[in-house]
Amino acid sequence: MTTLAYKRDKRDWSDIFFLCLVYGFILFVCFVTIYPFYYIIVVSLSETGAVMKNEVFLWPAGFNLAAYTTVLSYEGIAMAYLNTIIYTVVGTIISLLFTALAAYPLSCKEWKLRGPATIFLAITLWFSGGLIPFYLVIRNMGLLDSRIGILLYGAISTFYIIIMRTYFSSLPAELKESAKMDGASEMRILFQIVVPLSKPVFAALGLYYAIGKWNSFFWESIFLSDERLMPMQVLLMRIIRNSAFDKELKQALLLDSSVLPLTIQYAAIIITSLPIIFIYPYLQKHFVKGVMIGAIKS
Repeated sequence: MTTLAYKRDKRDWSDIFFLCLVYGFILFVCFVTIYPFYYIIVVSLSETGAVMKNEVFLWPAGFNLAAYTTVLSYEGIAMAYLNTIIYTVVGTIISLLFTALAAYPLSCKEWKLRGPATIFLAITLWFSGGLIPFYLVIRNMGLLDSRIGILLYGAISTFYIIIMRTYFSSLPAELKESAKMDGASEMRILFQIVVPLSKPVFAALGLYYAIGKWNSFFWESIFLSDERLMPMQVLLMRIIRNSAFDKELKQALLLDSSVLPLTIQYAAIIITSLPIIFIYPYLQKHFVKGVMIGAIKS
């Protein structure tokens, strides 16, 4: 009995030590991940003198909203924010629609071209036309300087099609068979049976699409020259790059000594990041289910 108790105690202590290592590593990763964003918030709210002396680490030194006031009063920021919301919301809906329309036939085992179509799509994961040919295609289609061009240029992702196809394939085949016996068309089966049963994958991919569209700025800066169509991220890029040289921001720096180029940059980052961060908790339940697609086989 004494030997068994000793072995049990030894095993328990080894388990506790292992769990401490695991939780310690998780806490370290969380700190390394969260602290840079937290530091940006702290600096953007701190007094100018403390920021210039590098005295800000864990807590704001004072309380100063001048940087946020400067960014929010920047010309065109309201329109840029509205453009970003339009590109994100409408673009995500379009992307999910196109992805579902492409994934559904690939999940139908009776479709004879299922294999070749999958290979054709998979090739695009490794090969692309490149920047210049893509720009020429957009230009020749008349989509430069238009919202529809921004909504369509990245409307679909091959990788997400494969993920959604995998989820559609996991649904019981009897559901579609019974619907066909009742005379339902393929489109009706997709939108009235498959889509309502696929909320987890739509939530997960919708979040991926939304984050990508919210943070996108490279192609927008190439395809758009009209200031009224620019998204917030392009404006953020300009603020970060030219905060000390832009005429408006330079005037704000001259009028208000409590504003620094660094705090303006950090305030702009926070303003553009918070909305997409607030969306995540509402999709977390479905998101966790969606990322587990294909992990468990029945």
